[in-house]
Formats: sequence, C-alpha cells, structure tokens
Amino acid sequence: MPSETIGVIADRYAAALFDLADSSSALDQVAGDLKTLKAMLRGSADLRRVVDSPVLSRADQGKAIAAVAKAAGFADLTTKFLGLAAKNRRLHTLDGVIASYLGRLAARRGEKSASVASAVALTPAQNDALVSALKTAFGGSIAVEVKVDPSLLGGLVVQVGSQMADSSLKTKLQHLKLTMKEVG
Repeated sequence: MPSETIGVIADRYAAALFDLADSSSALDQVAGDLKTLKAMLRGSADLRRVVDSPVLSRADQGKAIAAVAKAAGFADLTTKFLGLAAKNRRLHTLDGVIASYLGRLAARRGEKSASVASAVALTPAQNDALVSALKTAFGGSIAVEVKVDPSLLGGLVVQVGSQMADSSLKTKLQHLKLTMKEVG
C-alpha cells in the first residue's frame, strides 16, 4: 500500500479517535495511552512484527493487541479503538495514527511540536533546558518529543515544523568528508 494512502487512512482514524476522545473528555488519557504504545512499538521488535504482519489473521492481531492494551492499562476507548483497527487490518497505520492524534492535540492547545534526536538520553536538567530554549526561540507552548539515535555520535537534531537545526557530530563529519574530497 503506498505511503500516501497509509497517511490518509491514519489521519482518518486519528480524526475519529480524536473526536471520540474529545466528546468523552478523554483527550489526555488517550494521548497518554498512545505515547505509551508508541514507546512499546519502538522498544519491541515482536510487537512491531505483530502490528505489521500481513500473515497474522485479524483475530490473532486483535487478541495480541487486546492483551497489550490490557497489560498496559489502556483506557477503554483506546482499547476499543485498537480492537477496531485490528478488525479492519489497520494496525500497520498506528505510527501515523499516533502522530496525527498528537498533532491534533497540540494544535488544539496552541502548542508547536518539536522533534529532537540526541546521541544519548538527555538528563532531566538537559531536557528542561532544551524545552526552555525552544520556548524562547519559538514562543509559546511547545511539545517536545526526544528520541535517542546513537548514530548521531554526539549533538542534537532539532526539528520544529519545517525548520531544522542539525548540530550532530555525524553531520559535521559528513561535511568534513565532503570538504576533504573537494580539496583532495
């Protein structure tokens, strides 16, 4: 399935979930569940295979995702949503659904979203300093998602909307390599 189609499907599912959560006054609860699910998907290759597998039956995917939701203590709305996504063979769109839902929530709150990649996990003090600096630079409230990418070697890659700042050691070394090729 083309990625544009997956994106459209994910956005539709996210919009429906957002509307249901909004009418149930459960926006934050569902957002918390989705953030937890995102971390679980990132941290478990087995869960990722279950979600992405075209071989598993709808029933098997449904049972697996229901067990995950129960173990994680997800809200009833989130659990039902995941069950519906499994029934409709849409679990493979979860990354897009989560991103779209959280983006809608940030927009509702007037927040800007920032994605930060760091070579190592940030300490709470570093994270607070980063959030403070981004608030100063971009004004207002900002939701920051930090992920660890050891391939960066050092430094940060920060993206807010279409703006990106890359101070990673990996990029600096690539620029140095290109410069050396031009000189040599």
